[in-house]
Amino acid sequence: MTRYLVDQVAVGWDELGTDLLDGAPTALHTALTGGESWPSRTMDDLICPDGSPPQRMTVTEESASEQDLQWGYVLHPHGIEVISLHDNLRGPVVSWDTDPRARFSDHPAQWRPSSPPPLSPPPDPLPSSRLGTQPATAPATVSAPRTPARR
Repeated sequence: MTRYLVDQVAVGWDELGTDLLDGAPTALHTALTGGESWPSRTMDDLICPDGSPPQRMTVTEESASEQDLQWGYVLHPHGIEVISLHDNLRGPVVSWDTDPRARFSDHPAQWRPSSPPPLSPPPDPLPSSRLGTQPATAPATVSAPRTPARR
């Protein structure tokens, strides 16, 4: 995931497409996309006001508020940490084995570092044989507190 989302893009993503699901079981792909397919799109047509080439945005604890960002995501080996940048410097971790059809709250106050991720299971679980893995039925665990990196 890190290689796809971070390493293989020059500046950033305009839209993540269904190619992110390449290799996923057909039943899961259909459940998430309704059977449709579209490619991911990178931000290729950027023009900087001063004429310089576009560069990746660097985000730190200090610069996040200046850049008007609302959410941060940190990829860990055990899951993705979701951080509400208006309220926290850390957030709960959604385990990589969480059923991707789960429903997540988008309310920042519910993404507290000391609480499980605010998710509810999908309305009708697919049998594990159709998903390719056992769907998560319990909320993902919260990672141990970490010290924010300073740059």
